[in-house]
Amino acid sequence: MELQIRNAQPDDAEAILRVFNPIIEAGLYTAFDTPFTVEAERDFIVNFPERGVFHVAVLADGGRVVGFQNVEPFANYTRAFDHVGVIGTFVDLDCRRMGVASKLFSATFAAAQSKGYEKLFAFVRGDNPVALATYLKHGFQVIGTARQQVRINGQYIDEILIEKFL
Repeated sequence: MELQIRNAQPDDAEAILRVFNPIIEAGLYTAFDTPFTVEAERDFIVNFPERGVFHVAVLADGGRVVGFQNVEPFANYTRAFDHVGVIGTFVDLDCRRMGVASKLFSATFAAAQSKGYEKLFAFVRGDNPVALATYLKHGFQVIGTARQQVRINGQYIDEILIEKFL
């Protein structure tokens, strides 16, 4: 699978949601519990923080978006956290374990460093061992567990806190 990694554009909103909304609707992989509209996603992209990184993975053959990854500043109420970003990674349910995340991580790590990030932080659902293994494979380390952090369909789920120093 040949992929191109590029910055997300407002016109990618619908394609991103073809990846993201089925993941949300599955109720198994993310703490997000409500699908997004194209308008909301477009607004998110348009208003994405200047210091953020928002990449899409696009199939070289046909241009289909098969994954995306973003880094946002950890906090905007103080400059004390300017070196820390929060990362999220989402891969089309039909394209998992095909190297999409690896390509995204490579590009995102470089872009995050160029924007002054020194550390990336993420939350991974405790019942998503594949996602946790993917992050660990790319240099993240577990730093703790937030017990009963997420409630989806009446079920409490732990979240694993992970970080990577760039």
